[in-house]
Amino acid sequence: MTGELGRSEALRLAGLTAAADPGMDRFARLVTRFLRVPVALVSLLETERQVFPGMVGLAEPWAERRQTPLNRSFCQHVVHSGEPLVLNDSRRDPLTRSSLAVSELQVIAYAGMPLTDADGHTLGSLCAIDHEPREWTESELHDLTDLAAACSVELRLRIASEQVRRDRDHAGLLLRASVELARSRDLTDVVRRLRHLFDGSAKPSYVGLLLADGQELRRVVEPDDVRPVEAAVPSMAVDSGFPSARAMREQRAVFVPDHAALEADYSADAVAGYDALGLDSAFCVPLARRRGVLTWSWKGAHGLGVTEEAVLTAVAGYVSQAVERMRFVESRLSTAQQLQSAMLTELPDVPGLEMSTLYLPAEDQDMVGGDWYDAYVLPPGSGGRQSCLVASIGDVIGHDMRAAAVMGQVRSMLRQATLGHPERSPAVALAAVEAAFAALPLGPGATAVHARLDPHQDRWRLTWSNAGHPPPLLRLPDGRVSTLDDHDLLLLDAAIGLDRREHECDIPPGAVLLLYTDGLVERRDSDIEEGIRRAMSTLSASGDRPLPQLLEALSRGVKNSPGHDDMAVLAIRVTGGPGHRR
Repeated sequence: MTGELGRSEALRLAGLTAAADPGMDRFARLVTRFLRVPVALVSLLETERQVFPGMVGLAEPWAERRQTPLNRSFCQHVVHSGEPLVLNDSRRDPLTRSSLAVSELQVIAYAGMPLTDADGHTLGSLCAIDHEPREWTESELHDLTDLAAACSVELRLRIASEQVRRDRDHAGLLLRASVELARSRDLTDVVRRLRHLFDGSAKPSYVGLLLADGQELRRVVEPDDVRPVEAAVPSMAVDSGFPSARAMREQRAVFVPDHAALEADYSADAVAGYDALGLDSAFCVPLARRRGVLTWSWKGAHGLGVTEEAVLTAVAGYVSQAVERMRFVESRLSTAQQLQSAMLTELPDVPGLEMSTLYLPAEDQDMVGGDWYDAYVLPPGSGGRQSCLVASIGDVIGHDMRAAAVMGQVRSMLRQATLGHPERSPAVALAAVEAAFAALPLGPGATAVHARLDPHQDRWRLTWSNAGHPPPLLRLPDGRVSTLDDHDLLLLDAAIGLDRREHECDIPPGAVLLLYTDGLVERRDSDIEEGIRRAMSTLSASGDRPLPQLLEALSRGVKNSPGHDDMAVLAIRVTGGPGHRR
């Protein structure tokens, strides 16, 4: 830390400003008593003023204000030189004779001793003032030196105490950072948690996260707290003149202590960007593996102590881990979603039937599901059996890559069981898949509806078996909607010897059969029965519309529901009797 910044940081730690402090007032009283002067001050030099936390005898209005501008300050000369300033008559000294302190404060005789911190920074002066010319004796100056030494010790104790408190706060900050960032769900959540992580006087005015994208750094913007400059400058080139770009290029932490350093070392665009946010100082730390840069910025000059620098660098390490984890999860989820999408069936063309499907991933990207649908044509069988449509929908228990993989296995096994059985019975096919769950490490189980649509005179006959799945919905041409409620237990990972049942009903032209997973009807704030009633109402009202529009109407409530599960829907409309061509 540079000398001036170190001095400013020490003043902040001391916690003294233009307000009375009992301990500092005591030192001022001791000066008046030992040196027999009318005015004594504990004067500390800030950037644009001197303040008097300790004061005796100063005239109004300065006594009430406990501060003066620097054009009325002799203390500044003590601070700049680091040496005592002793004047018998300030009106005769070239350094002070033009100061307003002489004419307005009647500072004629002055003796000021440096007040220093443990690092040797001169913070101000302990001074004795007389309104008349005066010859300071060696004994008086010796006493003033001793009192200044004692006052410096008091300042150092206060600074050390505050530093210990800050160190304790920093330790707590690191603990909070490790917990909060481990809980972050996405990159915008990382920024949100970072901005609420800090408190106290050292709290950054702005926290920004930029991620590497080729030769650019792109901002991660918190949607609830978008600053205008973030929208105006969503990215910057790695070779640009911003402090964060330098940190990325040079792969080292970059500290900008104040606005003067910003103007001297960085581009006009960078200065304009910081000015737009009202910022003057910054600390930029590159993330591991060249992932990006984390930036803290403050209004005004900022003194970055060794401990604070270490803490912020450690937090950047936690952010690196969070970004790495999210990139891994994104890659894994992308693979899982691609796997899942690849296994969703392309619908066959069946005369007399119209079909449409919808798959909606979960809002929470961690919840990659095992929902699937399937539809395919069975060829004609022996004895003149006509070809028929097999349709199924199901949900493997779990929400991860494994669930998506098991979904593919279950769908394939159900196809094989159906194609391999002479009677092509839905119940027998489900029983065969359940036997596989009991014999193979496929997980805890699944739910499914497996159905067959056979040509039957001028309509279609539906045969289905339900393994613990939400009931299919059937809309008749007059708009009435019913649930096909009959069902058995879900497919389990243990053989229980269950005889799975089949059910039948006829479906006339104009009817719509809806197969769906529980993501369509489950909400956090209501039970599944209420969700089924909502779906029935929508199906009744919109069942005459083209199937893609019907599916959009059914899914609209799901998309607007926070935290929704993934969802698969298969809609089948009977457009005519068997053999009918659209």
